[in-house]
Amino acid sequence: MNLFIRNETQKEWLRRLNEKQTVFKNKADRIDELAIFPTENVLELIDMGYTRSTLSKTYGGEGLKIYDMVLLQETLASFDASTALSIGWHLSVVGEIFEKKHWTTSDLDFIAGEVVKGALINRAASEAQTGSPTRGGRPETKAVKKGEHWIISGRKIFTTLSPVLTYFLVSAWIEEQQTIGYFLLHKDLEGLQIEETWDTISLRGTGSHDLVLEQVVVNHNKLVELNNLPSGKELNGWLLHIPACYLGIAQAARDYALQFANQYSPNSISGPISQLSNVQHLIGEMDLELMKARHFLYSVAEAYDDVTRRDYLSTELGAAKHAVTNSAITIVDKAMRLVGIKSLHRNNPLQRYYRDVRAGLHNPPMDNVTLQKIALAAIEQEKAKVAT
Repeated sequence: MNLFIRNETQKEWLRRLNEKQTVFKNKADRIDELAIFPTENVLELIDMGYTRSTLSKTYGGEGLKIYDMVLLQETLASFDASTALSIGWHLSVVGEIFEKKHWTTSDLDFIAGEVVKGALINRAASEAQTGSPTRGGRPETKAVKKGEHWIISGRKIFTTLSPVLTYFLVSAWIEEQQTIGYFLLHKDLEGLQIEETWDTISLRGTGSHDLVLEQVVVNHNKLVELNNLPSGKELNGWLLHIPACYLGIAQAARDYALQFANQYSPNSISGPISQLSNVQHLIGEMDLELMKARHFLYSVAEAYDDVTRRDYLSTELGAAKHAVTNSAITIVDKAMRLVGIKSLHRNNPLQRYYRDVRAGLHNPPMDNVTLQKIALAAIEQEKAKVAT
């Protein structure tokens, strides 16, 4: 990890995060066992200024870039994955909003002020009938204009961070404009409620419940964003917080397995199992996967942060997520093979890492979409060669 720390700002943030390591790790089992949202962890992150870290300095934030976010999120995920993935969505949305600047100046000023005061925001875009918005489905949530107000009705799923969100950035179909609009909805609006539906075996503490909207009335100016681009046509490097989370889980699994290998000494041998060649082989495989995944992820993040290189990225963002997530699954599997049957005990963190890391397969972009885009890009490049 030290190889990827580039400056004093990153060192300072890592120092501050590492102060939370013991406390957050000690809560992780309970969060998972009871499927409770890590509210206390989030409040501590707000207090330390972490939730305004990806907000531009111009607007009162810390101005961290994607590379910085990836570094910090990987570390946080090694403490508790539910906390990391949850807060990662807020960091990502804030970073995206102020990078793209599709909002009006007054809207940007408003949400920046709210974030500085500790407000949390996430997009609410997924629906049962459309799945992930990256698939291009039209939301069934509807927004109808009546006078100076919008009336919004629908149901969103996978609304991560919902127990503590201040604002929901809700996608809705606007029939009269034949487009998708994003509306900034405050948590206390009448007709807006959270239905606690999140009951999975992975990342049980993310609070990714359903958001139910029943005739929610908002002022016309709460339509802050229009989506006039085809799905997936605009690069969004802030989504690299997703593979960063799963890389952190993999690192935690590797660390546990390595500690176990250095301490466990059955009476059939003299000394710990770390001296055995088959165990060393597994350790070597885990560390090689970590190296490959980390170099790929951080190089893509660095390229995106460099505006002179960003335009040359095409399929690398999705490829990084695909490669890192699948490597993370492989690493956790090898850690469990090293530890053996003890890894399946409910009081062993490896079984939680195993369940949590597989959730990465279901975060966007999906593997099949990524591979298809890579293939199509290669096909088009070859066609272009022939044409010239």
